[in-house]
Amino acid sequence: MKIIINSLYTNKEIFLREIISNASDALDKIRFQSLTDPAVLGEGDAAKLEIHLSFDKDNSLLYLRDTGIGMTREDLVNNLGRIAKSGTKEFLEKLGKGGDVNLIGQFGVGFYSIFLVADRVQVITKHNDDKQYIWESTAESTFSITEDTVNEPLGRGTKLILHLKEDAKEYLEEYKLKEIVHKYAEFITFPIYLDVERTQEKKDEPKKEEEEVENVDDSDDSEEEEEEEEEEKSDSASSDSTPLKKLESTLLNDVKPIWVRKPADITRDEYNKFYQTISKDSENPLTFIHFNAEGEVDFKSLLFIPDHMPLNLFDSMGGMMHNIKLYVRRVFISDTFEDLLPRYLNFIKGVVDSDDLPINISRETLQENKLLRVIRKKLIRKAIEMVQIMAKNEQRALKEKEGTGAQEDDSEYADEETPADEGVDPIQKYKTFIENFGISLKLGVIDDSSNRQRLAKLLRFKTSKSDGRYVGLEEYVSKMKEDQKYIYFISGESVEAVQTSPFLEKLRKRGYDVIFMVDPIDEYLVQHMQEFDDKKLMNVAKEGLKFGDEEFQKQKEKHYEEEFGAVRDYLKDLLGDKVEKVTISNRIAESPAVLVTSQYGWTANMERIMKAQALADPSRGKVMSAKKILEINPLHPIVKELNKRVKDGQSEESNKDLANLLYETALLQSGFNVDDLPNFAGRVHRIIKMSLNIDPSATVEDDDDFVPPAKDSASSDYEHDEL
Repeated sequence: MKIIINSLYTNKEIFLREIISNASDALDKIRFQSLTDPAVLGEGDAAKLEIHLSFDKDNSLLYLRDTGIGMTREDLVNNLGRIAKSGTKEFLEKLGKGGDVNLIGQFGVGFYSIFLVADRVQVITKHNDDKQYIWESTAESTFSITEDTVNEPLGRGTKLILHLKEDAKEYLEEYKLKEIVHKYAEFITFPIYLDVERTQEKKDEPKKEEEEVENVDDSDDSEEEEEEEEEEKSDSASSDSTPLKKLESTLLNDVKPIWVRKPADITRDEYNKFYQTISKDSENPLTFIHFNAEGEVDFKSLLFIPDHMPLNLFDSMGGMMHNIKLYVRRVFISDTFEDLLPRYLNFIKGVVDSDDLPINISRETLQENKLLRVIRKKLIRKAIEMVQIMAKNEQRALKEKEGTGAQEDDSEYADEETPADEGVDPIQKYKTFIENFGISLKLGVIDDSSNRQRLAKLLRFKTSKSDGRYVGLEEYVSKMKEDQKYIYFISGESVEAVQTSPFLEKLRKRGYDVIFMVDPIDEYLVQHMQEFDDKKLMNVAKEGLKFGDEEFQKQKEKHYEEEFGAVRDYLKDLLGDKVEKVTISNRIAESPAVLVTSQYGWTANMERIMKAQALADPSRGKVMSAKKILEINPLHPIVKELNKRVKDGQSEESNKDLANLLYETALLQSGFNVDDLPNFAGRVHRIIKMSLNIDPSATVEDDDDFVPPAKDSASSDYEHDEL
């Protein structure tokens, strides 16, 4: 027995879930019988279908009492005297197919989990068709059954008495019992009460008889009467000081499982209250979806999206968030299953309740099988559907705001709607979602190839033309210029950093919109999503930028290469291995030069991200960081002047400073770091001297021989005191 129990269960507190589940099954059985024979319920307290918990700290006893069907002597022998003999399973078999009354016990071993915490247990039970019996065992090889002639009659039902072990005294604490019941049995159909004996001081009350006695004439009182009165007063005084003990019952499962009700019958306030209960959040959810799944496996589910990002969301991306609570017939099983939702949806909170989920014998783990994959697929689809509904409402509101009419429903979006949020702006609602969980959607695009296109439509970015508003890829494509063939984007540290980037100069001049990708994950996102709606994504910070007029651009480049070939060759020779090549740029209009990378190398932003990693491998950076390409603007005055000087051979040394400074400022503008800061600072100082007409050879004066001017003693003492 000990081997079986300790090998099945990993958590001792499971015992309370098991015996409450058994009590719930017993109540379900008598309720089912009462449908055809109401007399089986009896009258008075026995007719109340409920569960009571109580404890006795002095004697280390824990009690559980239910008014269920009870057990006959034969039931005690068969169900409690045999391991893995389930009375519930036998009851369901008798009902026949389709007769499920939501009973959970199927394995017949749950009862024995009590021996995790108890070294002796007594089961007092009364069935309508038999006498009241006591079943007793110490988890050894024997048990005893005797007719109960010592305890008070139960009427009907079962009472468990657990003699707790020394190391299980924590289960005699009120807070601990409440905690376990709230965790595992909060949504049991029948009420669960915790009965606690409270001690109260008895308050003194005025005695009317005493007042009347005081008003009676002393001549009418005998000595005996006076003595009796004194005794009564003494008894009254002693009783007033004796504390009163009162039994107080607290209902532990007052929250009802609303997921078993029809969505049409549930108000938004009820959904909000239920969300706050299961999530321990003080705020209302951003949105939710309530559905029943039928098919290979039947289950009910209610999923919520919070209105704010959890503090530890990305700290636990590789672990579990414990946000999806799994129930089997409203009995909590676990919230630690990794397989119910993928990691990119771990911000979603909710419940899943199934009548035939394939749990193992201890009800602590799921069995990996086809049904589990069906549940997972359905949950993912419904979770994405929640976001699609918000996105659809946002687009409809935008269309109405722009005066272009409501958006037509996309067949890929859900038809189901959740209760509307009165007074909530759909545009602001989706903006809140993107700001909190947009990164999670991007992670989904990376990880979930089967839902990549659906998730891509839900992404939102700020752009060079959106004026701070978030824009979806569908909206971007719909507003592309007629001659635009690519979706242009730029990645960087922040919106402020990228919107002033020199890479956007020619694109702005041509009237193209550019997407700002400023989350670190965006660099990985575009590696998995290289096109959208048959439009390729093009990074404006990499070589090969195209505008759709490549032939015209080739002619221009050929013309400028002939004219600026001298400065191009000069820069390549001077910079050497720092750049792979120097070319004429087609992307800058106002800056003299920029540095781009090859199509398959790291951008400046990616280099920054990789160097910031706590366990970054410097050798990897050298491999992945492609040679930089210096692109010069042939129309810029600096480039023109440098080209002229190179051709004329003027002031070779100053040309080097100008050329290096041109390269280093291009590095900084393009988002890279300057490796040789001392030489960079020296060149800047020389340029400043030249602009101020200071002799380049001028040096800093030495103050080692400094002698302070002489001062009179009075002045010196005064200044010293002030100092």
